[in-house]
Amino acid sequence: MPTLGDRIRKLRKQQKMTLEALAGSQLTKGMLSLIENNKANPSMDSLNYIADQLGVDVTELLEEVSVQEFREVLEKAELLFNTKYDELTDEYEQLIDLVEPYVPKLTHGYEAARLLELYSRCISLKDQEYSQSLFKKVATMYEQLNLTTKRADMGRLFAVVPYTNHNYQEALNILLKEREQLELNPLWIDPLSRLDYDYLEAVLYFAVSKHEAAIEKMEKAIEYSNKHKIFKQVDNLYRLATAHFMMAMDEKKIEFYLKKLRAYSEFAEDEDSKTFISYAEIHYLTSFKNLYKEADQIYKEVINESKQNKLFSPFFLLERGKILFGLKQFEEALKQFEEVVIPSVLHHPFDLSIFYEKDAYVALCYLQLGQKEKALEAAHLALDNINKMPDSPYKNFIQETYKKVKGGM
Repeated sequence: MPTLGDRIRKLRKQQKMTLEALAGSQLTKGMLSLIENNKANPSMDSLNYIADQLGVDVTELLEEVSVQEFREVLEKAELLFNTKYDELTDEYEQLIDLVEPYVPKLTHGYEAARLLELYSRCISLKDQEYSQSLFKKVATMYEQLNLTTKRADMGRLFAVVPYTNHNYQEALNILLKEREQLELNPLWIDPLSRLDYDYLEAVLYFAVSKHEAAIEKMEKAIEYSNKHKIFKQVDNLYRLATAHFMMAMDEKKIEFYLKKLRAYSEFAEDEDSKTFISYAEIHYLTSFKNLYKEADQIYKEVINESKQNKLFSPFFLLERGKILFGLKQFEEALKQFEEVVIPSVLHHPFDLSIFYEKDAYVALCYLQLGQKEKALEAAHLALDNINKMPDSPYKNFIQETYKKVKGGM
């Protein structure tokens, strides 16, 4: 942490003052040099004089961290935290290392609260219990600052931690409780924050198999977004709707929401949305229509964009394996499936179920190749993974595959 001498030197250099200029008529250059190098402690009179010379309040010199320093650290932290997912390497670790020395001093003020929030978000990836206590502290700080929207953001984070541990009902209960408390506050009218809550609420309703409540929340959120011309979360809501109606095999609704998503992706120049559309088209053909040649044609058209997207790349790899299986290229399909790894950021049961299907397809490939023991082993793995997931077409497929493999023994 910066010392008193460090803070004096930094302020002096920021103002482009020489030692002589700061020393003025009441200090010597030599004494000031000793103070800046922490080899001498100034008297209170000298400290007041230095503060006057620098044009700051003496408390800024006495504070271990000044507001200006917090702002500088926050600027660096924001840049690290907002690194695009496709470009993300060790930025979160860098942020933790940057902010950690300041954590004991993050007690009041917006800069301190925001720094602690960014720090706790990164910490949550490896120590969720500790991050929960930090989230509560940040929430209190935002309440004291009357920053209602920021406080609302922390409420969603309270729910995200159990969600990432796949405790979906607990996450939903927390979110609903937080929302109930927020809606008692007449100041909570921020439409962006409302849509954040609507989207997460719909996601969690789907996660606990409350489909009617999820659809109602999702459709009301889309209606609200359109009415107020607010585009935050609208792409995620369209994706959520597409995924739901895909599982329901409602082709009119699928095309309706894909059309909406295409319009949004063109308007916003959103490459992720464009990539999702390609993925959704392929996924529907492989998982629900068994039209592998048609899926293969689309895949070949988008193969380059699929490889460039860090989040969607594993999804496309999985689809490629399914296409090869459907085209009866079983050995090639097995090689493709070996490359599929579930992204660490995925926690929704439907996303996980899609990837758990992989081992069912592996089982079917082995069955076609006459390797029944390996087929049963893969089918067992898929069944064990899917058993804790809610009902879905993916779960049905895995269960049917297990019966087929078991029956073929």
